[in-house]
Amino acid sequence: MEVKLECKTRPEGSKPRALRREGVIPANLYGHNGAEAVSLVLTQKEAITLLKNASVNNTLVDLAIPELEWNGKVLIREVQTHPWKRNLHHISFFCPSGDNDVEVVVPLKIVGSSIGISKGGIMEQMVTQVKVRCLPTNIPQFLEMDISGVDIGKTFSVANLVLPEGIKVLDDPNKNIMGIVAPRKKG
Repeated sequence: MEVKLECKTRPEGSKPRALRREGVIPANLYGHNGAEAVSLVLTQKEAITLLKNASVNNTLVDLAIPELEWNGKVLIREVQTHPWKRNLHHISFFCPSGDNDVEVVVPLKIVGSSIGISKGGIMEQMVTQVKVRCLPTNIPQFLEMDISGVDIGKTFSVANLVLPEGIKVLDDPNKNIMGIVAPRKKG
């Protein structure tokens, strides 16, 4: 999915709290020009729409900054919110260079019908996402895990994932993703 966003540079000397009162969310862009960072702002509405369509450390966002005549692909690195009000406070973007690998979190998608479930077993999923390293252009939307061969008493671990070319999982290969347990006996 293509996600596009346009940001403006943050006015010099502006206070983040005052910006948020005006309905503007402060943001930063890192890595677009070496170690230089750019302070940005986007409207609350744009930020909410962005976060509905893109996830942290997973989705490439096509970011444009007209005032700097810059546009490029970025990842959302961090989203800061108020601890209990859940209001947006700040968003950090990172611009990976095209030839360097990035570390991202990718959700897992279950496919297939487990033979253990067909025998009455119950699936217990312990992990819903894994951390991977790949080129920015190869970030998968999700990784499929075919659970067809998982029987009662068996598990599916990170090592069982079939990975597309150029994707390396950074999680422990022995980490269990899901398992099929026998149903409890009544009585």
